[in-house]
Amino acid sequence: MSTAVTQIDEVKTTPWAGGRSPFSVEYGKIMMWFFLLSDAFTFSSLLIAYGALRFSSNVWPAADLIFQSVPGTSISHGAPLVFVGIMTFILIASSVTMVLGVEAGHRGDRKAVAGWLVATVIGGFMFLGCQALEWTHLHSEGFWWGSIPKELGEYFHGKEVSATYTQQFANLFFTITGFHGFHVFSGVIINIIILVNVLKGTYEKRGSYLMVEKVGLYWHFVDLVWVFVFTFFYLV
Repeated sequence: MSTAVTQIDEVKTTPWAGGRSPFSVEYGKIMMWFFLLSDAFTFSSLLIAYGALRFSSNVWPAADLIFQSVPGTSISHGAPLVFVGIMTFILIASSVTMVLGVEAGHRGDRKAVAGWLVATVIGGFMFLGCQALEWTHLHSEGFWWGSIPKELGEYFHGKEVSATYTQQFANLFFTITGFHGFHVFSGVIINIIILVNVLKGTYEKRGSYLMVEKVGLYWHFVDLVWVFVFTFFYLV
């Protein structure tokens, strides 16, 4: 019996043993992936609905005309997509800081983890602040749920105006970007909770910063979804 066990152990430690099983994943991490997958279906259904309406009409609001101002400044025309570009850069930068925080967790560097989480939280709040400015500006221009701009013609490159499609654009824009903003806000709150635990030394005592990694998965998902939202509403 002992000889057989020894032979099995020798087989497992050979270079051809395959290493760690890909199915050997912590339960909470698997559940996070399941949650993200289900959330991806929700965002996909919303974006598919938008795409179906967008490409069923040859008259649709022009993104480069609607989003050509920089809210909070005196720039009201001539700067298409500049503001949303800044928003996108902030969110991507926060994803980078999240990666660095997870990497610091793997090294067990509590101080570095806390610092990168603070940077991520700041980035999340900055993005939400920019989104609030954008929504306020669009509302002042006449875009809101169920409403249409005061001067419709300038948003259609001179094509025949369709108030119905403009209302559909407004409804879907605020619904989808608002849903995404809710995810960003939730991620910021969760990151703050994780940050408090890091400062208290909770994960250091456990000997693992796996919770930081799991929250990082959620944050990267939120960033990835924004890439699609940005493409659908601001570029297409």
